Amino acid sequence: MTDALKRLSDEGVAIWLDDLSRKRITSGNLAELIDQQHVVGVTTNPSIFQKAISSGDGYEQQLADLAARKVTVDEAIRMITTADVRDAADILRPVYDSTEGQDGRVSIEVDPRLAHDTKATIAEAKQLAWLVDRPNTLIKIPATKAGLPAITEVIGRGISVNVTLIFSLERYREVMDAYLAGLEKAKAAGLDLSLIHSVASFFVSRVDTEIDKRLDSVGTDEAKALKGKAALANARLAYEAYEEVFSSDRWAALDRAHANKQRPLWASTGVKDPAYKDTLYVVDLVAPGTVNTMPEATLEATADHGEVTGDTIRGTYEQARAELDAVAKLGISYDDVVQLLEDEGVEKFEASWNDLLKSTEAELKRLTPAED
Repeated sequence: MTDALKRLSDEGVAIWLDDLSRKRITSGNLAELIDQQHVVGVTTNPSIFQKAISSGDGYEQQLADLAARKVTVDEAIRMITTADVRDAADILRPVYDSTEGQDGRVSIEVDPRLAHDTKATIAEAKQLAWLVDRPNTLIKIPATKAGLPAITEVIGRGISVNVTLIFSLERYREVMDAYLAGLEKAKAAGLDLSLIHSVASFFVSRVDTEIDKRLDSVGTDEAKALKGKAALANARLAYEAYEEVFSSDRWAALDRAHANKQRPLWASTGVKDPAYKDTLYVVDLVAPGTVNTMPEATLEATADHGEVTGDTIRGTYEQARAELDAVAKLGISYDDVVQLLEDEGVEKFEASWNDLLKSTEAELKRLTPAED
């Protein structure tokens, strides 16, 4: 094992685990990752919960209790998922305390079926924050058009937020604007801005998956030479935008009120193409003030053979722009790609949630006591 994870942390990258299950909590595995692998946060999403709960491992007793109470399937899922998030938050509480709220965070997502409904997203975010009832929770809100005003409203109420499913640079700027507007709202309401935190989850690998597919269709040597470059270029330019926004006069006024920067979080960092090094979206996206949430396989690969060579983002902006321009010159529309990825992201999470509803409903039926 290398000391790559420690070096990553020393460079200012917060290492979060992109996975959660009851078995991971009860077996002591999560505590072990925090203790030995520099993990300082956890992210979840509907697909992660669908996989965990469908495996059944550790959920039997709670499902039986819920069946006995004859709760709805929606209520059952929320009881199960918030219990996992609450327990994980308790395990991470010492990290939260030692980092003054920066890390030690656990994220839970609003129902993905509400992604295009602003009012329902706000209501769900408030309900989740109340249900989990832990200061180190982040409520995940998707960066859809309907999600943007929800982000402002929820931040304005003092609830910390993980903005998810960000693919485009334009949308990322809108997300940062929504966050600042929320902080301004919270400040006007007299809330303590130092207690409000946020990350912006900028998705990485899926950009390469889609653009590489289109480069293969072009088929020229020039196109093939650009494979595996667009996702890093996109993320690096997102960091440039972050540096710009959080050095603005608007930010300075909030900074004086003890507000926290909304950190960029690199999501979808597991490599999909086996031709690429399995640590690509970790070691090539190192910069201070970032979060990298990794599936366990990526975390293990980085620990085993990751080569952390310092900051790999700042100083690359000109090259990143040139790479995205070269992709565009081949007739591949950036706007089309990022909109497709956002739409697919919402659809995939909704499909996972629907699968979870079906499998949980089947378990509740199986466990429901027979009528006398």
